[in-house]
Amino acid sequence: MAYEAGALEETLAAAAGGDPTLFAELRASYVEGVARQVDLLSRARCDGNWQVAAMRLKGLAASFHSSALLELADRALDSAPGEPTVIRHLRTYVAEFSAAG
Repeated sequence: MAYEAGALEETLAAAAGGDPTLFAELRASYVEGVARQVDLLSRARCDGNWQVAAMRLKGLAASFHSSALLELADRALDSAPGEPTVIRHLRTYVAEFSAAG
C-alpha cells in the first residue's frame, strides 16, 4: 500500500488555513506520529502492544482522513505481532509520504 495524495493533504491544508509554515509543521507532526507507531509495532512482541500501536495508527488515519493508512492499520489489527509484511508496508507508506513533502 503506497501513499496517495488526496484527502490527507486537503485536511492538512484546511487545518493550516493557507499558512505554509503551519502546513509543514502539521505534516511533519503527522509523519512523526505515524513513524513512532510503526516503530512500536516493529518492536511489539505481544498482542497487547501490537493492538495498541495499530489502534493508534487507525486513530491517526481517521483524524487525518488517510484511507491508505486506515487500510494498513486494519491489516495490522488482523495480523499477528511482528508480521513483517505489515511493517514493511507501513515503513514504505512513511517513506513515500515523507518524500512527497
